[in-house]
Amino acid sequence: MPDAAQSMPRRILVTGAGGFVGMHLLAALARDFPAWGVVGTAHRPMPGLERLDVTDASATAALVERIAPDACIHLAAIATIAASRNDPDLTWRVNLHGTLGLARALRARVPHCLLLFASSAEVYGASFRAGEAVDETAVPAPLNSYAATKASADLALGAMAADGLRVVRLRAFNHIGPGQSADYVVAAFARQIARIEAGCQEPVMRVGALAPQRDFLDVRDVCAAYVACLHQADRLSPGLILNIASGKPRRIGDILDALLALSQAKPRIETASTLLRPNDIAVARGNASRARALLAWQPAIDWDVTLRDVLQDWRARLASDH
Repeated sequence: MPDAAQSMPRRILVTGAGGFVGMHLLAALARDFPAWGVVGTAHRPMPGLERLDVTDASATAALVERIAPDACIHLAAIATIAASRNDPDLTWRVNLHGTLGLARALRARVPHCLLLFASSAEVYGASFRAGEAVDETAVPAPLNSYAATKASADLALGAMAADGLRVVRLRAFNHIGPGQSADYVVAAFARQIARIEAGCQEPVMRVGALAPQRDFLDVRDVCAAYVACLHQADRLSPGLILNIASGKPRRIGDILDALLALSQAKPRIETASTLLRPNDIAVARGNASRARALLAWQPAIDWDVTLRDVLQDWRARLASDH
């Protein structure tokens, strides 16, 4: 087996580095790989990042040839269910065809490169209805356009692994943390609480379904899993699927209560029909024993710390806007 110091990536390409996960991942990579170059891309101009439209296959191939990465973490995506519903054609172009264009460029120009694909636990969809903690053998059964595009890319990359692509597919469950947009439920709660505290919103919170249970993680723990994959790069078989999950489902309403307990706000709670999802799953829980075994990874950040950080982040954002 190659010496670990020699096998670590020398140049890491991160697509979608300007997003929520990307900003945390760049910080984690800087800590663990300080001597190696990290190149991040974003769809729009952002300081310190290269601009890349992943739907432009020729631009993607040119970037791959110029950077010649030893590892690539592919985060770039239309990442919300609402956005994918509003523009399904763009979602397919970005999430499927953009991913395939990148994978083909890597296989053709830097075949030694390890591709870490940010898949999603959403691909399991209807398989959650069995009520068990799903592992990587569960059948993909997506229930929305976003999940369908991710599942399609995930399966296509698995087929490409048989043709020589070095790829690991990480199916991360719901992750939250500082910097997340209010398009996601926990951030949406925190934003409303912070606005009520600041007097920017009447003491009424609009929420969707509170009964569903989801397997939540801190985004920094998810990034630690990506970093662990890079450290174990030569021990991960091409096409490998890894669930990144806490294994602990949390009721959405209980998360709302926990955030309110961190505040003096006493809002009235109202259900908004526009925030309810069709085909919602009652409980989604993951089994991440494979990641624990292969990566020596497990969630490390205390849940209460995560919630405090999310709420404080929104307080700080509101303060900076005024």
